Amino acid sequence: MSLRTSRLATFALLAVTASWGVAFVWMKDAISQEPFYSFLAVRFTIATAVMLAIRPKTLKKMNRGLLLRGGLLGLILGIAYIAQTIGLEQSTAAVTGFFTGLYVVLTPLLAYVLLKQGLSFKVLIGVVLATAGLALISIDGLTLANGIIPLLICALLYALHIVGLGAWSKGLDTYALTVVQMSGVAVVCWACAIPAGFTPPPNANVWSAVIFCALFATAAAFFIQTWAQSIMDASRVAIILTSEVVFAAGFAYAIGQEPVKALTVFGGLVMIGAMLLVEWPSRKAKRDVVELGTDPMTH
Repeated sequence: MSLRTSRLATFALLAVTASWGVAFVWMKDAISQEPFYSFLAVRFTIATAVMLAIRPKTLKKMNRGLLLRGGLLGLILGIAYIAQTIGLEQSTAAVTGFFTGLYVVLTPLLAYVLLKQGLSFKVLIGVVLATAGLALISIDGLTLANGIIPLLICALLYALHIVGLGAWSKGLDTYALTVVQMSGVAVVCWACAIPAGFTPPPNANVWSAVIFCALFATAAAFFIQTWAQSIMDASRVAIILTSEVVFAAGFAYAIGQEPVKALTVFGGLVMIGAMLLVEWPSRKAKRDVVELGTDPMTH
C-alpha cells in the first residue's frame, strides 16, 4: 500500500465517521418520532436502491461467493444496528457511544483469534489510548442501566463485521459487495419492522434524517469503508472509526443537545492521539502492513 493511498483511505474514513457522528445526533431525535425498526428499514432500502440506480450493471457482477459473503456481513451488520438502536432507546447517548466504541478493543482481539493476525505493540497502545478516550468522553453517563447488554452485543458484532470485511473484501467488487451488505441489512430490518407494524416517516424532519442517513451515512460511508478495508489492516480501521464518537459529541455540543465538558474534550484529544500514533508513524515506512500484522487473506 502506497503512502498516498494510505493517506487517502485515512481521510476517507474520517469523512465516514463525521457522517456517522451527524447521523447519530440526528437519529436520536428521529427515532423518538418513528419506531426504529421502521426508520432503519427505510434507511437501508433507500441506500440500496440509490446505489443500484447509480450503477444498475452491478447486478451482473453478483456471483455466489459475493452474495454469500456480502449477505452474511449484511446479516451481522443488521443485527448490530438493531442492537445499537435498542441500546440508544434504553440508555443515554454517552453510554451508547462508549459501549459501541468498544469494538476498537474487540476488533484486534477477534482478528488475532479468528485470523491469527499479529498484534504489534503500537496497535495495542493505540487500543488502550482509544478506549481511555472513549471512557473519558462517556464517564459521566456510564451507569449500569438498561441497554448495556444490547450495546455490548452491538460492539461485538461491529468488531466481527470489521474483521469479516477485512478478510473478504480483497478481490471482490467493492461496489457490488457494498450493495449486497446494504440489502442484507434492509432485509433484517424489514423482518423486524413488518411484525412490529411498519410506520413511515411521519414528517419532513424524520424524512430528512432518513435521507441523510441513507445517502451519506450508509451508501457512501459503507462503500468507502469496504474499499478502505480491502487495503488497510482491520485494527487500524477500527481505531480510526472510533473518531465517530468525537464527531458525535462535537455536533451534539454545536446544537446544544449536550453541555460541553472538559473531560469530553480531553477524551477526544486522547482518541485523536491514539489514531495518530497508529497511523502517522506507520506511513513513514514501507513495512507498515507487516509491522501492524498482515491479514494473509487481504494482502
